[in-house]
Amino acid sequence: MADILSKLQAPAGANTAKTRVGRGVGSGLGKTSGKGQKGQKARHPGNFSKRHFQGGQTPMQRRLPKRGFYNPFALAVVTVNVGDLERFDAGTVIDEAKLREARLLQGRFDRVKVLGEGTLSKALTVTVHAFSKSAVAKIQAAGGKAVTLEPPKAEEETSEKK
Repeated sequence: MADILSKLQAPAGANTAKTRVGRGVGSGLGKTSGKGQKGQKARHPGNFSKRHFQGGQTPMQRRLPKRGFYNPFALAVVTVNVGDLERFDAGTVIDEAKLREARLLQGRFDRVKVLGEGTLSKALTVTVHAFSKSAVAKIQAAGGKAVTLEPPKAEEETSEKK
């Protein structure tokens, strides 16, 4: 065993010495260090690989016009139509949990709004964040109630922080 360990070697070509550039003409990579004569690629260290650099031409992100606006405070509102509520039994109290159970709501969102598309023939109590006028009219015409959830007040939040 000791005989084998003492004779271990890396395969031929696995270990190579680091190339030392700029060490005289006789080295093969002397004088210009293999970069040729003059020019941007000969002068700048690291071959000037700046992201989005287009050789001095005005970059694409500056040539294109700015458009639109991103509101970081916008609420994600998901909608449900009155016609979709027909699947529930009469007299059911419908809230966000019931809508998720029925797979009418999925994913993350901030508010739920019921829109007036479709018809409703059952008396249901619907409790969500917002309703369209036509949705309220159709729910009430069927003998149900449209209950709007109140958003948290800013005054309560500031008093809790103090």
